[in-house]
Amino acid sequence: MATTLVRPRTRTTPAGRTAPRAHEALRHLGPNWYACVMGTAIVATAGATLPYQLPGQRVACQLVWALSAAALAVLLVARAGHWIHHRDQARAHLLDPAVAPFYGCLSMALLAVGGGALIVGKDLIGLSAAVAVDAVLFTAGTATALLTAVAVPYLMVVRHTVEAARATPVWLLPLVAPMVSAALGPLLIPHLPAGQPREAMLLGCYALFGLSLLATLLMLPLVFGRLLTGGPLPLPLTPTLFLVLGPLGQSTTAVNQLADMAPRSIGAPYAGALGAFAVVYGVPVMGFALLWLALSAAMLVRAARGGMGFSMTWWALTFPVGTCVTGAAGLARHTGLTAFAWLAAVLYAALLAAWLAAAARTLHGLSTGRLPAAPGAPAAPGRSRSLRSRPAGS
Repeated sequence: MATTLVRPRTRTTPAGRTAPRAHEALRHLGPNWYACVMGTAIVATAGATLPYQLPGQRVACQLVWALSAAALAVLLVARAGHWIHHRDQARAHLLDPAVAPFYGCLSMALLAVGGGALIVGKDLIGLSAAVAVDAVLFTAGTATALLTAVAVPYLMVVRHTVEAARATPVWLLPLVAPMVSAALGPLLIPHLPAGQPREAMLLGCYALFGLSLLATLLMLPLVFGRLLTGGPLPLPLTPTLFLVLGPLGQSTTAVNQLADMAPRSIGAPYAGALGAFAVVYGVPVMGFALLWLALSAAMLVRAARGGMGFSMTWWALTFPVGTCVTGAAGLARHTGLTAFAWLAAVLYAALLAAWLAAAARTLHGLSTGRLPAAPGAPAAPGRSRSLRSRPAGS
């Protein structure tokens, strides 16, 4: 195996020292960084829609949403600089099957911040501005989601070299992005003219729901089969197991959100049927989500005991769990069961703990210069050690 050392271009300072060009720090700023925005935005929106509210909770959610919006703006500018100054690396990311799926995070970050504007951001910027922000971000996010859902699988077929033995939950990212549109699109329905526009939005969101659901059902057997036959994922990738919760929790959220808006958008008997579908679909899917959550948590504990260090994959513990919070809250709303309300509260506590851990370690990595690192690379090399197990296939 040959190793190539690439020396960054440097400039000479007045004191005679050399320092890397400012834009060199952006070289490894991959699309996976949008997961920080997604994870932060879901903390705000899930907290604002919990069945149980504590004093000051909504104000805290407003501040967290503002943080996610600021982070999105900074990342959009930084990623633009990445494409301008490091086009070779950007093209390499697209041609890397381990990195290209993370482009789905861009659309989900746009959608999450846009949806948060209507859920909680309106308290800060006003309803009219919130509607305008969400309309722009929803349009851009949905267009990007559809493009990614086609482009990344296309690249995987014609340009990437992939094997079933190397399947990871990361492959789900471009496929789940349209489901986020399906879950957040209903927020705009009350702000559309009655009649055809509302019905078109409602049915369009159901089409996005079906697109993402069926594509996910095709991909999930590859991921689960790889685990059964190939053994545990490499330690830094273990948190990505939680990505499977994304399409499960988000689809449950989507059917409940759409059921809320069905009476305003479509006539009988469809409105009532869609309300029933939200429960008939959501309850079994939430059951499977809890099963996968338990399995993933057990694998995460195993990896932590094996020396798993921090990497940006820790952000996979945030947004997917947040979608299960909003899904459970939607089921509590439609069934009236206190059990679902408590489930949402417990999952939100887990989400908050995961977000605090990921955010703290990310800020520490930025302050020490360990980040940004190459997508998927541990921030602290040498800390992780391998476990004796079957071949991980990677």
